[in-house]
Amino acid sequence: MGTDLKTTPLNSWHRQSGANMASFGGYDMPLWYDTGVKKEHLAVLESAGLFDTSHMACVMVTGPDALSLLDYCHTRDLSGLKQGRCTYGAILNEKGHVIDDAIVYNFGPETFMVCVNAGMGGAVTSHFMAHKQSWTATVEDLTDQVAKVDIQGKNSARILSKILRDPDTVFSAMPYFSFKGHFLKDTDQPVRLMDGTDVLLSRSGYTGEFGFEIFVATDSVVALWENLLAAGKEYDLIPCGLGSRDSLRAGAGLPLSHQDIGERKFVNHPWMFALAMAEDGKGFTKDFLGKEALLDSGDAHFTVPFVGETLRKVGTGPDTQVIDANGDSIGMVLTCATDMGIGLHEGRILSIASPDLPEGFKVKGLSCGFLLVDRQLQPGEKLVLRENKRKINVAVAEDIRPHRTARLKITNFTG
Repeated sequence: MGTDLKTTPLNSWHRQSGANMASFGGYDMPLWYDTGVKKEHLAVLESAGLFDTSHMACVMVTGPDALSLLDYCHTRDLSGLKQGRCTYGAILNEKGHVIDDAIVYNFGPETFMVCVNAGMGGAVTSHFMAHKQSWTATVEDLTDQVAKVDIQGKNSARILSKILRDPDTVFSAMPYFSFKGHFLKDTDQPVRLMDGTDVLLSRSGYTGEFGFEIFVATDSVVALWENLLAAGKEYDLIPCGLGSRDSLRAGAGLPLSHQDIGERKFVNHPWMFALAMAEDGKGFTKDFLGKEALLDSGDAHFTVPFVGETLRKVGTGPDTQVIDANGDSIGMVLTCATDMGIGLHEGRILSIASPDLPEGFKVKGLSCGFLLVDRQLQPGEKLVLRENKRKINVAVAEDIRPHRTARLKITNFTG
């Protein structure tokens, strides 16, 4: 391990458990364990998987004008964000380029938390401070002061219920993108584990599947991790690395910051819901940093999802070209992963969760991801991705992995 890499509090556990480690976002992180990416990916789709996400950073924004500051610096209209709810969007610069994507949590009228990606806590804090204007708000970078683990998959609540105090109350009225509790003690409505540990439990994640993100004090995360694995043994819960996290998020149609979004305008992509769009789609409902740049129609580019015909992949970046039906190069590959839980049947994408899987049909996995191209493409349009002599046939997709569970009612998973 390089001496310049940061570690999460679970680093020793990962290494002692034989994880294949690599640098990600400045942290020494597990890519996969002995189980392998395929099994870890399928565990989330079939039961549950556990991820160390303590490399991500939290920024607290408090004070009378905390909402005003965040509403200006975040692409979502936060004025309607209720206490106990969170929302996804992006933080842009004046050019309309993405500094990072972020989830904003509303703890109350003057208290918000912003969860950003690995190594971005300092940059986002500085960005907020640079645009604070005359607003009265305090911005605090909590990088490495809060740990986080994600439990994802249909059995997540059942496993959590074994280590939570009063799980029925915790899980009641808990829709997608809501949260309860706090990682600090002495909160008004705590969520506590059986051992007394305070946690912030968020019904969210990065896999497209039902599950939770759990924020906790750094000195409590190892016990939380081990208790979850013990509680989940009967459900075949396994630790999962960043390899399966990447393939799951790609199949769920979710972007990777600084890869699928980044140094280009945050427009013409599958995540337009993350912008405060007017109903007519021609403007915005609020003023925010980068707004004018997004309204400028110059520098047109389009990000589209794709699905391959097999599980074969190609590399990413400018060296992998997107070729249209006329043989012209129209762009490059941003993400190319393999979702092991999907397959093609008579031209239709099915997942292992599809209720109408044909008898005898075996899901073998398909490549999928995102392309950056110079024109608008339609779902179903055939393309070739070419990396030197390697070629794969793909089609533009409206969506990738069907029958995802993230948005289903919690009552589907607590019985």
